[in-house]
Amino acid sequence: MTMVSIIHNPRCSKSRQTLALLEERDCEIQIVEYLKSPLKKSEVESILTKLGLNARELMRTKETEYKEQDLANTNLTEEQLIQAIVDTPKLLERPIVLANDKAAIGRPPENVLAIL
Repeated sequence: MTMVSIIHNPRCSKSRQTLALLEERDCEIQIVEYLKSPLKKSEVESILTKLGLNARELMRTKETEYKEQDLANTNLTEEQLIQAIVDTPKLLERPIVLANDKAAIGRPPENVLAIL
């Protein structure tokens, strides 16, 4: 049985679809509701490494908080962007599935099948 973690927002349709897809597989699922239990800086950094992305690529750039915090500013460092994700979890793209020491963003949900 594959152990997977899903960085999940139950209010998000893509997140719910991805969770349903995982439940159809023979997986042991750990659900991390990141809005209730925000990720630590080290966890965000690990996810970025596994995805091969930079912090801005993992952000929801259409969120009001992104604009309010001026996160499009190209003078911001990677460290500052990661801290923004930690401080404002709503900015994190979702869902993210972690399995087999890999990560995938469930947009579309079928993306996560590649790491199972």
